[in-house]
Amino acid sequence: MDFALDGSKPTRKLVGFTVVLVLHIAVVYALVTGLARKVVEVVQEPVITKLIAEIKPPPPPPPPDKPVPPPPKSAAPPPPYVPPPEVKVQPQPQENTIAAVTNVKPPSNELPTSVAQPAPAATAQAAGPPAHTSAKVAGHCEKPEYPRTSLRNEEQGTVNVKLVIGTDGSVVDATIEKSSGYKDLDRATLKAWSLCHFTPAMADGQPVQSAARMQYVWKLE
Repeated sequence: MDFALDGSKPTRKLVGFTVVLVLHIAVVYALVTGLARKVVEVVQEPVITKLIAEIKPPPPPPPPDKPVPPPPKSAAPPPPYVPPPEVKVQPQPQENTIAAVTNVKPPSNELPTSVAQPAPAATAQAAGPPAHTSAKVAGHCEKPEYPRTSLRNEEQGTVNVKLVIGTDGSVVDATIEKSSGYKDLDRATLKAWSLCHFTPAMADGQPVQSAARMQYVWKLE
């Protein structure tokens, strides 16, 4: 038996094992040193952050300028006022009347007399101016009694009355020309004058119908 050959086998095995171990260590070292550095380099690379701005739509165009309105036209001045021509109307002759103003006093019972102008005569004399006389109160006229309602309410005023006197001297018609403002006073005035008797107006010696205007004052004392 060859013992020399048997003794060399363990040495070869040891050398082979050592070589394999060294190779493993080298591989492990290479892996540990090389790959770790690359990983660190990859990690240490700067991180680039990009900000993407939001795209906004373009603003709308400004509204067109409004046209400036033309200045208002000045209105033509109105034509000057021309007053109408004055037309003078000749007034008709009025009857001359005498108003009797009387204060209401309890002791007195007479109405004032009035002078009335007679109506124009139906016929005129051929020669000479006609003779006219006015109607006059014949005798005494009773004053109207102060209405109780007017006394209680302290009503006063002036009443203008137009009387139409007939040819017999009686009052044919009586109307209020100007009211006192109180119906009771107006009615009492008409009633009093309607009961009076007058001497008729005369024209050429003949009695004629005439008009007389009377004024009566109601006054508390």
